[in-house]
Amino acid sequence: MAEEKKSKQRHRVMVFESMYPILALMLILVACVELCDAATVVDVYRLIQYDISGVPFGSRFSSLNHHAASLSFQRGADLSRSVLILPLRELDIAFVQDYISQKQSLGGLLILLPQTFRPGNVGGGSLSSENDGFRSLLGQLEKLLVHGNIPFPVYFAFENEETDAMLADVKKNDALGQQATATTGGYKLVISVSEPRKIASPTITNIQGWLPGLRAEGDSSQLPTIAVVASYDTFGAAPALSVGSDSNGSGVVALLEVARLFSVLYSNPKTRGKYNLLFALTSGGPYNYEGTQKWLKSLDQRMRESIDYAICLNSVGSWDSELLIHVSKPPDNAYIKQIFEGFSNVAEDLGFQVALKHKKINISNSRVAWEHEQFSRLRVTAATLSELSTPPELLENAGSLSDTRQLVNEDAIIKGVKLVAESLAKHIYGHQGKDIKIFADDSSLAVNPFYVRSWLDLLSQTPRVAPFLSKNEPLIMALKKELEDYTAEVSVQHESLDGSFTFYDSTKASLNIYQVASVTFDLLLLLVLGSYLIVLFSFLVITTRGLDDLISLFRRPPSRKVKMG
Repeated sequence: MAEEKKSKQRHRVMVFESMYPILALMLILVACVELCDAATVVDVYRLIQYDISGVPFGSRFSSLNHHAASLSFQRGADLSRSVLILPLRELDIAFVQDYISQKQSLGGLLILLPQTFRPGNVGGGSLSSENDGFRSLLGQLEKLLVHGNIPFPVYFAFENEETDAMLADVKKNDALGQQATATTGGYKLVISVSEPRKIASPTITNIQGWLPGLRAEGDSSQLPTIAVVASYDTFGAAPALSVGSDSNGSGVVALLEVARLFSVLYSNPKTRGKYNLLFALTSGGPYNYEGTQKWLKSLDQRMRESIDYAICLNSVGSWDSELLIHVSKPPDNAYIKQIFEGFSNVAEDLGFQVALKHKKINISNSRVAWEHEQFSRLRVTAATLSELSTPPELLENAGSLSDTRQLVNEDAIIKGVKLVAESLAKHIYGHQGKDIKIFADDSSLAVNPFYVRSWLDLLSQTPRVAPFLSKNEPLIMALKKELEDYTAEVSVQHESLDGSFTFYDSTKASLNIYQVASVTFDLLLLLVLGSYLIVLFSFLVITTRGLDDLISLFRRPPSRKVKMG
């Protein structure tokens, strides 16, 4: 009797052991229901997150794990667990404003930009009226996002075949009133990143190059200096996309080409002028030109006092027939009149115009509108050459998402370079009023279009938001090397960014898009698979052990009565 019981127990153990491969297969099939639905991976760029004096701005979160929704759903629907996919072409500013102002709850926002706004898109030329409309719309959206406190993740991506196909499917479901949920299925958008952290001790870096003038024999007095300055960093809604081709990539390119031209002129003692030339690439431009202020204060007093005047270059790559000279001193000031007349005469020779715009500095306000105002505060004569008629507001229009290579016309930069170079040369060599072209197109001192284009293309592919640039950033090293090639005594200055600004990392991520089947479908599939496996298992038991063993597996064992002592 005991042997028979042991035999039956061995049979049961063998039967259960035979189930292990089948159970493993079942688990694999269940897992495939989830894994096989992964659609694609897309690069996305997070909205900037920063604080000013402790006040939060921008997107405050980075992780995302919600179903996709479109503008096709019924207005007023609860989107607290949905990611709104919003193509720029369909942007409704008022609608988005409701979610940003938290009148409506939202799980996340994904903004799809046309490929024309991709930084790597370096093809120049004029833009269509449609793209001009997109640019204006994007500017409004950026202003809304950058100055809002947004309690959900906001990302930017570029339209492609995958995002277009996904959005088309999402729109169909939303139009039918079938908002994506775990029950109905749809698309799920997942971004798995750590929560943003504060950037510790962000730095700004200034780069200075020097071209010494020629002293007359026995003349021990200090030569006068002319400074050419351009701020090279940017600020935009998405730090990983803020390349600022015009603001202020165009100003940087113009400065480098002017430095190259005068390095050739000053390389020969016979043509070296009796003026020192000081070239400065400054950082912190979007933050009240803080880098310029700290660079100026780092100069010794004799150096500052030797500056005859400074010309700051800001946004000179997108204009047609007129540039503006912005000044702080009154237009009837002798120095200002001399600078303006010199530039105006050269511009007329080149076939365009310059106009003078005066804006008085408010000493009681620490905010400066233009870079030259930092010079003016230290009583140094200065002006800003720009295509802009009004100064950009703080943290605005300094490398926005729409400020890409296609916005900039390299011919405009070349004209700007000629204007600055010829005006400086006439001032240095005393050729005012004379019909002399030192940088003529057919001379060895002609502006090099290839040099302008290559630097413009490089800057148009390189995000330059100062807090995210390290001291040894390749771009900073490249700018330093370029000044070393054309100037002497190149120096680099590292300064801490004003403590009132706090920035957070996590600027770029990968978006995983999953096409998720509904729970009903999953349950039905599992029911079919389970039924199939039960039938298969029963067949295997019957063929290997017999019908009695199969029945015994499902038979309830008899209860044992406990003997009472």
